[in-house]
Amino acid sequence: MFGITSTNRLSHGARAVVTGAGSGIGRTFALELARRGGAVLCSDINEETVNDTVEAIRREGGEAWATTCDVSRLTQVQQLAREAEKVLPGPVDLVVNNAGVGVGGDTIGSTPIKDWKWTLGINLWGVIHGCHVFTPILRENGRGGIINVASTASFSAAPLMGPYNVSKAGALALSETLSAELADTDVAVTALCPTLVKTNIKANGRITGDSGTLFDKLMDRFGMAPERVIRDTLSALDRGDLYVMPQIDAKVIWHIKRWTPRTYSLATGLVHRFAVSRLNPASAE
Repeated sequence: MFGITSTNRLSHGARAVVTGAGSGIGRTFALELARRGGAVLCSDINEETVNDTVEAIRREGGEAWATTCDVSRLTQVQQLAREAEKVLPGPVDLVVNNAGVGVGGDTIGSTPIKDWKWTLGINLWGVIHGCHVFTPILRENGRGGIINVASTASFSAAPLMGPYNVSKAGALALSETLSAELADTDVAVTALCPTLVKTNIKANGRITGDSGTLFDKLMDRFGMAPERVIRDTLSALDRGDLYVMPQIDAKVIWHIKRWTPRTYSLATGLVHRFAVSRLNPASAE
């Protein structure tokens, strides 16, 4: 028998690399992995916030190191791998490709090309670079895991979120492809596809206009705490699951789109326009 078994428990005692570890989902991954006995190399483009994460881990008695990394640049991800080899107490056996940004508010054709390039550079190329650099290392080790943080946006295709949707759809397709390529190994691939998680993605992103107003109000009402999302994801990794959809709405969207794709697309547009008009009445005037 080959492949991942439920007894591997990759999330426990991991020698892990986490990108975007300065805040939100990335910081929560780093903290939880350290609490499970792991040693964590935390990376982020923001030196101050990633140092804060490492200090929080060390205060709890965990092992962690900080480094800066712009995941949109291959050379910096390669340097991240060299840093991991230097500081971790053994070879990397878990990589969390989490670094990401949010963009929304304009239609396709109105969204500036610079926003497309910025979003795809981090959300998609960052994951590509992480998989490209670390997959050979995990293959050579013969065991390990890769968690790619995608989103329900990877298949929900909400209006006015073109760059974000495309970047996350690419991250999901990459995860599916990599999972197939690693099917005869003990390297697991898990794609995290949540809906709303209470992080600072909007503050660090470019979500504007009515989409920004709608995002804020939906987050306040329905956002899930990142701690639960991360625990669900690590449990899925330990089981060898490819997909993680922590919220029921993500699962519903996943199934409806596959049953009735054209109806789903039309309904999504109508629901979005209705939601904007109800939650931000000034936009309907």
